[in-house]
Amino acid sequence: MKQRYIFFDIDGTLKAGGYDNAYIPDSTKEALQRLRAAGHKLAIATGRSEAMARGYLKELGFENMVSDGGYGITIDGKLRSITPLPKELVVQLIDECNAHNIPWALQIENSTTRQAPDSRFEESTHDVYMATEIINGLDPRNHNNIYKAYVACRATEEQYLPTLNKLAWCRWMEEYIFVEPADKAYGVRKILEYWGADAKDAIVFGDGINDLSMFVDDWYKVAMGNACEELKERADYITTDVDKDGIWNACKELGLF
Repeated sequence: MKQRYIFFDIDGTLKAGGYDNAYIPDSTKEALQRLRAAGHKLAIATGRSEAMARGYLKELGFENMVSDGGYGITIDGKLRSITPLPKELVVQLIDECNAHNIPWALQIENSTTRQAPDSRFEESTHDVYMATEIINGLDPRNHNNIYKAYVACRATEEQYLPTLNKLAWCRWMEEYIFVEPADKAYGVRKILEYWGADAKDAIVFGDGINDLSMFVDDWYKVAMGNACEELKERADYITTDVDKDGIWNACKELGLF
């Protein structure tokens, strides 16, 4: 069987149940085992920070990962690099937030905790995605590496933040936005280059709007049944939902084991 290089998003692709009831379907775990037995090389491709995704890496036996929206690279179990956001743009964005009294937080290190200058971000969002540490006087100017920013603005307030037009960001929650890299294809290419692999032998699996960045014509693209419509339009193949054996069914249909 020809060796393939297969990249999986986490949320909604490998993982079902959302944030509150997250689980990995048994059929997905079995499919991953069979793919490895068939000699394929596997990797995660997630928007999550490396620290936030590390548990899934270990739980599912992966050694390779594209994290941080494409800008984090883990190969053979070792984190090789994370490229931070452009500092000057983050400074501009936070200055705009301060001018309009919009709460914000930053991720200034690779960890499961973000940092905020006061309690307003937590009070505005009541968010449980990750812990927030209060650092009095926090200023992005004092930190060379800023990996993500979080802005507690509603859609109607985005007009006050023109620097958003120069940064990649997503609105996963009504209460706030994630400012983070969004080029998973960049990370996929980096790992394929390390492996000496041809892009046409790669396969990517995804479901969300942030997976659009890796649904490019360089390789084969599989959308989950629960994927957004924009992703399905770009897909080469659409499988069943994540909680309806989507990974297993696609791998069987594509003859990967």
